[in-house]
Amino acid sequence: MANILVVDDEHGIRELLFEILDDEGHNVIAAQNAAEARQARVNARPDLVLLDIWMPDTDGVSLLKEWSASGLLDMPVIMMSGHATIETAVEATRIGAMAFLEKPITMQKLLAAVEQGLTKGARQQMVKSGDYRGAAAPLAGSGYAGAAATGASPAGMAAQAVTTMAPNYNASGMGGSDHAVTPMAPMHLSTEQLLNQSPASNIQSFELDKPLRDARDQFEKSYFEYHLIQEGGSMTRVAEKTGLERTHLYRKLKQLGIDLSKAKKGQI
Repeated sequence: MANILVVDDEHGIRELLFEILDDEGHNVIAAQNAAEARQARVNARPDLVLLDIWMPDTDGVSLLKEWSASGLLDMPVIMMSGHATIETAVEATRIGAMAFLEKPITMQKLLAAVEQGLTKGARQQMVKSGDYRGAAAPLAGSGYAGAAATGASPAGMAAQAVTTMAPNYNASGMGGSDHAVTPMAPMHLSTEQLLNQSPASNIQSFELDKPLRDARDQFEKSYFEYHLIQEGGSMTRVAEKTGLERTHLYRKLKQLGIDLSKAKKGQI
């Protein structure tokens, strides 16, 4: 687990990166401006920094230059921007940035850049401490002076309910021999109760006397909660099971109001 500092003035970006990196097991510190980043740099001693270029008070390149001039650039820094020029990226790497990520950042490029950065940082620390074992092997596409520029979310009770065999949930919620629409008395089971039942009784009801969008959201919430509990809150495995790219999965869970912290503790 590494300490990673995320510096970005956009709340949504900070929140998304926090959730992704936290799910990967890292300790994430978020800062919304240069002042908070300076304080976090001192208090948290990050192993890696993800630094946005365009910020309202002090921009990322200026902060990078400040750290470099003060001898504080002893950790890998990855710059981020949605509209930076090639000249800006080149200047940042000349100052000492390890890499440049163009927004919107794909999950694969983010995690690859973070892994390269942490590996590079570990090797730098080994060299600094005099432990050269494994520190000599070059890391392709990285380095403080050689960056990789990478481009690129109850009023009434229903008279009917959809009964679905829980182990056969799918993204559309339709089709398959285990699915049927039958009149029945409404029943309301939490996802945890659903999982604790025997396979023969793993059914859940959905009210049909509501707008399509609300009914769909109700199903999707139960669907994702089911898989989160099944996979122990692992976003990687849930993404694989549901067939969603992780960025889209995070946005969907947020939209549905699913608390990831509770999901990881099995408290949904």
